[in-house]
Amino acid sequence: MRPLLAALLLALALPAVAQIYKYTDANGNTVFTSQPPDGTPSEAVELPPTNAVQAQPPSTPVAEPQPAERQAPPYEVVELTGIPSDEALRANNGSFSVGVRLVPRLMPGHSLRLTLDGQPYGQPTNVPHLQLVNVERGQHSLAVDILSGTKVVQSSAAVSFTVQRVNTSSPALRPPAPTPRPAN
Repeated sequence: MRPLLAALLLALALPAVAQIYKYTDANGNTVFTSQPPDGTPSEAVELPPTNAVQAQPPSTPVAEPQPAERQAPPYEVVELTGIPSDEALRANNGSFSVGVRLVPRLMPGHSLRLTLDGQPYGQPTNVPHLQLVNVERGQHSLAVDILSGTKVVQSSAAVSFTVQRVNTSSPALRPPAPTPRPAN
């Protein structure tokens, strides 16, 4: 197997250094060969120069981005809107919407994602009106992250709020007990 492989490699290398000849055999077929045939007229084939690729010098190293604390944030204002600060947010089913105020507008390639109680919430979106669904009642914190791909570019300040939901086990919500009917 190895001698066959070596012969193939040598055969491939020969055309690069040898002259190619062309002639017509007794059956009228055109034949190309690296050796001129004896007694048969042949002509040398001039091949165009082979393609060559020049070695490229190494590219200039890209400047390292500055740490985030040195770069100016891309947004002057990033804040949540529509969350009451002085009173509880009444959402009986735990669903409500919040807005996001950005200055300047959301840049191409950036998206928004909420962070509820320190954990990412929902899918990234480019719409500055976000929906929360089935949030438990009680105290929560909410912030919005601006993402570039999966990397957080900038975040808003966390806002604390309280969700108020109807407690279905409250005695005030139970139907009154039936009153006994007088016997006839």
